[in-house]
Amino acid sequence: MFVMQIALGGCLKAPPIHYGLTDDTGGHIAYVLAAAHALEARDDIDYVEVVTRRFDRPDLGAAHARPYEKLGPKSGILRIDDGVADYLSKEALEARVEAFTAAFLTHLDGLVRKPDVIHAHFADAAQVALAARARFGIPVIYTPHSLGLDKAGAMAAPGMARRIAAETRAIAGACATVVSSRDEAERQVSAYPGADPARIHCIAPGATLPAAPDRDAARTLIAPWLAAPDRPMILAVARPVEKKNLVGLVEAYTRTPGLRQRANLVILAGLRGPGRQGSAEQRRVIAGIERAVRTHGLEGRVALPPEHDATALAGLYALAADRRGIFANPAFTEPFGLTILEAAAAGLPVVATCHGGPSDIVTRIGHGLLAEPNDPPAFGAALSRLLGDADLHARCRAAAADHEDAYSWAAWAARVSDLMARIAAPRPLPAPTRILASDIDNTLTGDRGALAGFAEWRRQGHALFAVATGRTITEARRILAEWDIEEPDAFITSVGTEIYRRDATGRLVFDETWAQEIESDWRIDAIRDTLDNPSIRAQPEIEQRRWKLGYLGDARQAMRIRNRLDMAGLAARVIASHGRLIDVLPIRAGKGAAVAHLAKSHGLTLDHCVVAGDSGNDECMLRAADRAIIVGNADGDLCHLPRRPGLYRSPLAHAAGLLDGLAWAGLHDGAGAPQLRMAAE
Repeated sequence: MFVMQIALGGCLKAPPIHYGLTDDTGGHIAYVLAAAHALEARDDIDYVEVVTRRFDRPDLGAAHARPYEKLGPKSGILRIDDGVADYLSKEALEARVEAFTAAFLTHLDGLVRKPDVIHAHFADAAQVALAARARFGIPVIYTPHSLGLDKAGAMAAPGMARRIAAETRAIAGACATVVSSRDEAERQVSAYPGADPARIHCIAPGATLPAAPDRDAARTLIAPWLAAPDRPMILAVARPVEKKNLVGLVEAYTRTPGLRQRANLVILAGLRGPGRQGSAEQRRVIAGIERAVRTHGLEGRVALPPEHDATALAGLYALAADRRGIFANPAFTEPFGLTILEAAAAGLPVVATCHGGPSDIVTRIGHGLLAEPNDPPAFGAALSRLLGDADLHARCRAAAADHEDAYSWAAWAARVSDLMARIAAPRPLPAPTRILASDIDNTLTGDRGALAGFAEWRRQGHALFAVATGRTITEARRILAEWDIEEPDAFITSVGTEIYRRDATGRLVFDETWAQEIESDWRIDAIRDTLDNPSIRAQPEIEQRRWKLGYLGDARQAMRIRNRLDMAGLAARVIASHGRLIDVLPIRAGKGAAVAHLAKSHGLTLDHCVVAGDSGNDECMLRAADRAIIVGNADGDLCHLPRRPGLYRSPLAHAAGLLDGLAWAGLHDGAGAPQLRMAAE
């Protein structure tokens, strides 16, 4: 494939990058360059071209005036002239997008080979890419990086309405939106009109340090600022913009008893040396930090170097880790948080904002604490706790060492190239005669060796394959990718309350008819109010869905919830699973009913369906389907299911048990497979 990426803002060039050189030279440039490098390493990618705006500002670097710059063996940067030679900020770029688009379309028109996919970064680039799709039919992937709607909730900013409108058009128009965290996928992007969860993909990037660490350069950088430079440090690296809340970090440091005596605060806030005036916002933020330092008498305890290079930055990460320090990200809102991954790559524990992507990263890696950035004492308390608890610090540092298990650029490239291939050449789904609906966790997953056999079974085309899971579609896709399971033909998610299936072109779409069917009698606000009780613990907010409320507890607690709803006259289905999870659904929902609806949409019935599961939230489909498979590692939730001719309990676990059951059901040519019969309990 020939892949184009478009990113208009900031100083985009071949490394090294001077992050913070302008307000718009930030993490998205690290993302674009790392993405290009990861994609070009793949055999299925012929070339990656990064398209940006050409400008002539020698003080920002001569490279930006060059029409073309080589990046790697199969990648390069193409710079388009939009008629204005000066560097433009993100706000000023808005007026030049139409001119850039016209020049870009002219360039495409002259290409013998058009790109197979365009990946647009930010809404201005998406506008350009969507114009190319309208002219040439090139599929578009959109990555927002930072969203105005979420930012508007945290702080006021001029021009926000126009920005949100542009982002709305990008999300609605792109073939797929690729984001980095679950919070972005399920809360931030999904809040926009026209957002379709079927087209929102959470594909986590990798962690990369900017360069080999130079500890000596790092020491030299901060020593003039600090009275005791060998103390542990609290390190923050962010552009000096208000949403990064750097002044709030100084306040948290100041107001936390004992913190200034135990650790230095080191803030790398962009580049602002001689000849670099910076934007008004940048100057305002730096002045605020300096004022807070003076007001609280923090001279000798806070370092705010005006200049740094990539090796010194990497050296500071390493130095902070060596001295048992911590990394701080106090942003009011953070779409993802690449610096949190940089800290993990350096083995540096973190205290990060609880809003946005960092909550996802820290939860998955486990290398730090989350705190409320709007509450300086609370954020400071988290800093103090992590600094003062040697055991906690050691656990977080050990977790950081395993960050590549969750975040890898090679894994990102594998998923994105697969997505690109699917949207570039969608495959229509043949009319099925049978359906397999399987749970994911511990039914499909758990045995990689057996999954190879399942992949071969799928290639033989025995049946339409659907997953039926308690997870959201975002999380279902993530788990399937982690286990190298190809995307299914349909998704039944959130315990049978959401269905995503293929249309005639092979494109995955949300099933609106199912949503309308289960909406009747679903009084979600009344149910939520009825269950708002100290004795009933809700699952985290991100687990709550439009047609699913999640709580914590065992089967007895589920019974109490069911009784409470019955007494209030509220119709709902209450499902307990795994001994700790409780889901409250519309009375018409559930995995069994969802499988029946999926079958009906293909002109089939439950008699044409085989289902497989391992826990309590699978029970209704295991009861409903003509043939049902319980894998050998199933929870005790399913022990009470009565014996029947259509129910098979496999002695084998995970995907091996599923394949065994498929042979029993006549959908797999397994050696020595049992005939259709009632399996022994």
